[in-house]
Amino acid sequence: MKFTDGFWLVREGVHLSYATEVRDVRAQSKRFTAHAAVKKVTRRGDTLNAPLITVDCFSPAEGVIGVRVTHHAGRRHPGPGFALHEAAGGAGEVRQDGTVTELTSGPLTLRLDRSGPWGLTFHDADGRELTRADAKSTAFATTGDGAHHMLSRLALGVGENIYGLGERFTPFVKNGQVVDVWQADGGTSSEQAYKNIPFYLSSRGYGVFVNHPGAVSFEVGSESVGQVQFSVEDQTLEYYVVAGPTPKDVLGRYTALTGRPALPPVWSFGLWLSTSFTTSYDEATVTSFVDGMAERGIPLSVFHFDCFWMREYQWCDFEWDPDVFPDPEGMLKRLKEKGLRISAWINPYIAQKSPLFDEAAELGHLVRKPNGDVWQWDLWQAGMGLVDFTSPDARAWFQAKLKPLLDQGVDCFKTDFGERIPTDVVWHDGSDPERMHNYYTHLYNQTVFELLERERGRGEAVLFARSATAGGQQFPVHWGGDCWSSFGAMAESLRGGLSLSLSGFGFWSHDIGGFEGTPDPAVFKRWLAFGLLSSHSRLHGSSSYRVPWEFGDEAVDVARRFTLLKHRLMPYLYGAAAEAHRTGVPMMRPMVLEFPGDPACRPLDRQYMLGPDLLVAPVFSEDGEVEVYLPEGTWTHLLSGERVTGPAWRTERHGFDSLPLYVREGAVLPLAADDQRPDGDWLDTPTLLVHPAAGADYAAETVVPDATGVPAATFRVRREGEVLRVTAEGTDRPFAVQVAGGAHAEGTGEVTVPLA
Repeated sequence: MKFTDGFWLVREGVHLSYATEVRDVRAQSKRFTAHAAVKKVTRRGDTLNAPLITVDCFSPAEGVIGVRVTHHAGRRHPGPGFALHEAAGGAGEVRQDGTVTELTSGPLTLRLDRSGPWGLTFHDADGRELTRADAKSTAFATTGDGAHHMLSRLALGVGENIYGLGERFTPFVKNGQVVDVWQADGGTSSEQAYKNIPFYLSSRGYGVFVNHPGAVSFEVGSESVGQVQFSVEDQTLEYYVVAGPTPKDVLGRYTALTGRPALPPVWSFGLWLSTSFTTSYDEATVTSFVDGMAERGIPLSVFHFDCFWMREYQWCDFEWDPDVFPDPEGMLKRLKEKGLRISAWINPYIAQKSPLFDEAAELGHLVRKPNGDVWQWDLWQAGMGLVDFTSPDARAWFQAKLKPLLDQGVDCFKTDFGERIPTDVVWHDGSDPERMHNYYTHLYNQTVFELLERERGRGEAVLFARSATAGGQQFPVHWGGDCWSSFGAMAESLRGGLSLSLSGFGFWSHDIGGFEGTPDPAVFKRWLAFGLLSSHSRLHGSSSYRVPWEFGDEAVDVARRFTLLKHRLMPYLYGAAAEAHRTGVPMMRPMVLEFPGDPACRPLDRQYMLGPDLLVAPVFSEDGEVEVYLPEGTWTHLLSGERVTGPAWRTERHGFDSLPLYVREGAVLPLAADDQRPDGDWLDTPTLLVHPAAGADYAAETVVPDATGVPAATFRVRREGEVLRVTAEGTDRPFAVQVAGGAHAEGTGEVTVPLA
């Protein structure tokens, strides 16, 4: 929200009160509190009839410093609030020297000097200023409508870029944008977002998390061009500055605080095929799709039933439409005998025609209006109500309705919607409706994910979720929502996914070919390569099918080629997935995340790193022309073997069976021998594809994980003169070594390969 009218004036009806000078500092061993006057105090009378702003500074975890800015402290906060993983007793250490008070936590220091005008500065371990809150940076504002806002500003350095703030489809670099953190079902072509995360990451090596689950307004260099301003309609504003020094370090600390992503099961990384949304389908249709994929040599891992597996007007009643699916148990058994996992669509709404509506209303499991009526509307489902997940009994009731589906053979759920949450309601636990609007999706996805973990076991739970807030990364996977079937929408989707990855989310997917409309064959084929080089891969549409043969024989070939390639890459990809689970570093990585010191990488949003060593640049044109930037080093095209030395910009042209897909110098890619499934035996004669770096001291290692993400075998590579010596630890089974563009050898225990 903007409060000023240019640099000099305040907007009509707005009154701003800025922290101006420090009146006192109360220090403890790990935290301190400053009280700031909102005007210069020159005599005792100036302390009368004037507010103070209370600023609490503390450290919830190593490398994270929190600042809580309060006007009136007596406001009741009924919740909800983000569940944070804080250090017991807090972290950090306070030091005072004269007029200076410092709080240091790990590599991050907050400094306050009470001798001058109000200001907070944040420094890294080397004393370099990361950002600061100086004059006119800490304030409260009242507006003509009686609203009260708290706001803070943090300085932007020259050339500093801001990223993140959720899955945003607007430009990747957020400088100059107004970003409202407020859940909305707005598709992928506007400023609205399904996944709004009040966290941003800076190219200077720090992050900022605003600890408020409701509406947060960010002005990213868009009100004061040298500041990031964030504000809430409240009496208190709390934010955390998260230390680096690298962007990966920032994400590691942020996800340690808000929750690391669970590790999805291996089978979920294979190809998913859907019925699509409003298409006509029954078991014969589904079987024809599944058999058609098998006949064409395209391995399929998951089949998804979208909304109309239930009866019209009755979403959700969690019962198969008996006229279309008279034998759901038998159908699922027959599909699972083909080696498939099953996904089913759900949402958190109960239509009035559903038999469950009266049951849920009678039990008090639906959200109510202040007058006690059940809240209802006709948008989406006629007369639908909203399950009140703030009630433990309602959560248990919802899980009990899902469990019979799991007993029938359903393996996972697409948890759609969760954004259109009213604010004129009363919640079971008394939550603030404004704060619940964004937070609702967290309770929804958590409820379903916990059921899957309980019934299927930890490591076997996976969602396909559309909406999320901070902490939602704990319940993967998330997909990019409703996009059009065009090259432009394909690029929008990638921007959204890259922004989400810099907001703490380790896994992300999208609808291959686009959702709305029907893609032309060129769009579909280009999207296939992109989709199968993403964390998770799903063929899904709205009113038209997405089986590859609908788009021609070449589309079938492209789908087969990249599905088999993804299966071969699974030891490498699941290692990257385990890293995301362990550290918070995402599988799909914007170039700035992997190469923060390369200025050319900072704005790039049409290419990414898939794990640490694979560079992917999707093609957004029918003719195959694509620009790609290769950072410093030698890069080898995985499909053609071409070697390119960076840093370099290249304009390339690719057929539908290719795209810029480069392997980083020094990398050792473990490739599975079995390309027919994602969850094969990766230690059954794997091939280590070695891309040696120049120099006599070259050494590297790669880990092949097991199905739980734990290392099953480690392969160490070192150069000895004109040969590479590869030793295996943890396995005595045969493996192969292939030097990129060179020799090949096989053996057990230790293999030597000539470099020449």
